[in-house]
Amino acid sequence: MQTDIQILSTPLHIQSCIDWVMSPDTGGIDVFIGTVRNATKDNRVLKLEFEAYNNMAINEIRKIIKQASEKWPVQKVLVHHRTGTLQVGEVPVIIAVSAAHRDAAFEACRYIIDTLKQTVPIWKKEFFEDGEVWVAAHP
Repeated sequence: MQTDIQILSTPLHIQSCIDWVMSPDTGGIDVFIGTVRNATKDNRVLKLEFEAYNNMAINEIRKIIKQASEKWPVQKVLVHHRTGTLQVGEVPVIIAVSAAHRDAAFEACRYIIDTLKQTVPIWKKEFFEDGEVWVAAHP
């Protein structure tokens, strides 16, 4: 299995991520693209800020990918996450998983994003018209 894990302060490139997981022996690719939405619980979101403890975040993501690969026969797994200030519509996270069969790609991708949100030290601050709040690390 091949992996590509990056924590970046620059924009993420969706097509490059998809291209990286493609291969002739891949029968299915699942891609999760997280985007900054314009509202949370009826509050208008102006922007988000992400901070990460990079070394620990990468190590935790590595563990999650290992766990996923023990559950599903995946071939390539990519996790790219942004830090810094992001505007509505921008992409803070891309997860791409390839496998010989689609079910493994679907299940592993979902497991990775759900577990990442629970355990990886990447923090999100939401900015609203009337204030700001750090969001808990859980979905």
